[in-house]
Order: sequence, then C-alpha cells, then structure tokens
Amino acid sequence: MVFVDRILTYGRMIKFSHSVFALPFALSGAALAAVAHPILPEQVVWIVVAMVGARSAAMGFNRLVDREIDATNPRTANRELPRGVISPAATAWLIGVSSLALIFAAYKLNPLCFMLSPVALGIVFFYSYTKRFTWATQAFLGLALGVAPIGAWIAITGELNPEILILGGAVLTWVAGFDIIYSCQDVGFDQESGLYSLPQRFGVRGALWISRGLYVVSFGLFSWAGTAFGMGAIYFAGVFVIGGFLVYEHLIVKANDLSRVNVAFMTMNGLVSLVYLVFTLGDMLL
Repeated sequence: MVFVDRILTYGRMIKFSHSVFALPFALSGAALAAVAHPILPEQVVWIVVAMVGARSAAMGFNRLVDREIDATNPRTANRELPRGVISPAATAWLIGVSSLALIFAAYKLNPLCFMLSPVALGIVFFYSYTKRFTWATQAFLGLALGVAPIGAWIAITGELNPEILILGGAVLTWVAGFDIIYSCQDVGFDQESGLYSLPQRFGVRGALWISRGLYVVSFGLFSWAGTAFGMGAIYFAGVFVIGGFLVYEHLIVKANDLSRVNVAFMTMNGLVSLVYLVFTLGDMLL
C-alpha cells in the first residue's frame, strides 16, 4: 500500500491525468502515418512509452524549477514539492528515469527518433523557464505538446513530412489557446511576482480574445489537416464537434467570471483530444 500511495503521489505531482491532452494526438499521428506505412503493435507500445516518459520528465522538471514560485502562489502552494511531500532529489530522479525512458523508446523506434529525442527533451524543459522572460510562454507550451503527433508520425514513417506539420500546428494553437484561459487565474500573482504571460501582458479580457483567435486558427488547421490527409465526412464531423467545444469554453469563461476555468481547461479540452482520435480512427476504419 505504501508503494501504491507513493506512485499516486508522483502521479498527482506530474498531473498524469493531463496526459489526455497530448497522447490521443500522438496516437492520431501514428494512425495517419499507418495509412501508407505498416504499423506494428510494438511501435504503438514504444510511442506510448516515449510520450509518458517525455511528459513525466517535462512535468517533473517544471515542478522542480518552479517549486519556490509555487510555494508563494496561493493556488499552487499545496503542490507536493512546496509541501515537502516529495523531495527535490526524488523529483530529479523521476526526471532522469523518465528522460531515459523517452530516449530508449526513441532508440527502439528508429534512428531519426533517437537523434531527435534530446531535441524533444530540450523543448519541453525550455518551456518551464519562459514565464521568466517572455509573455509568449503559452506558445512555448503549445510547441511542447504540438510535437506529439509529429513525433509519432516520425516513429512510424522514419521521416518528417509537411502534412503532419499542419496537425502539429493545430495542436500548438489549440494548446496555447486553452493555456491562456488557464493562466488567467494567476494574472494578479504574475503581475506582483514579475512573471510573464499573455494575461499579464494584455489583461484578462485581451488575453481571452487572443485565445479565441488561436482557437479559430486551430479549427482551420484541423480542417486543413483533414484535407491534406484525404479524410472523409466522419473526420470533418469530429472537427465540427471540436469547434463546438472550443466555442463553449469561451461561453462559460468570461473576463469577469473565471469560476468555470477548470471545466473549460480540463473537461472540454480532454474531450477535444479524445474526439479527434475517435473520429480520425472512425473515418479511417469506416
């Protein structure tokens, strides 16, 4: 029981449930690649291992370098590192093991994945520092998650193709858009602490308009990806469902009422990634 409790504690620290944002898009990238390339079950397993390793390393690193900031923010002061539930040394071990898991999984996939694995780690680690010097920090988080379908595509094909960059761009702008909504909660703290974010730079109202614009771009890129990959009616039905979710988020989150931010951030965006995977697979199969 102690071991299980420890695993659950680590899972809470790295927000393992948030894997729902990137993993379905990685699997979608692999599925799209499988149209013209054979895909083996072990490749899917190694893609999942790589994704879990990359995300665990990224979140562990974020929690480690932000632990002093988190301790002074009322919203995050109850996290595991500020409370001393998990030590910095243990977190460093988690980062190291997770990073090695990503690199080994990439090695098992193909040479290009292996060569690019340090680049992937560099991207996800760099994001944690961006709030210290640029208000475009949400765009860097979008980049960190946008490489998920691109990496999975490379894992199956062994090469980088322009079509998958469209899907990567759709994920980038979607993630940046929803992280703007989430970061509106900390606008006051960011202003007092000298941290950077889009809400801190443009205010909550302005940031929400930027988020809406990013969602429009994301919707367009999801549609363009469907055209580029020759998808059919089921795929585009899924894109329109996703568009409905994105509109709904901005109906329930307003500049003067952030009480439903978590519903928009976790529930609706979790559905976005799952709907994309289900409708993409449904279109390909049917």
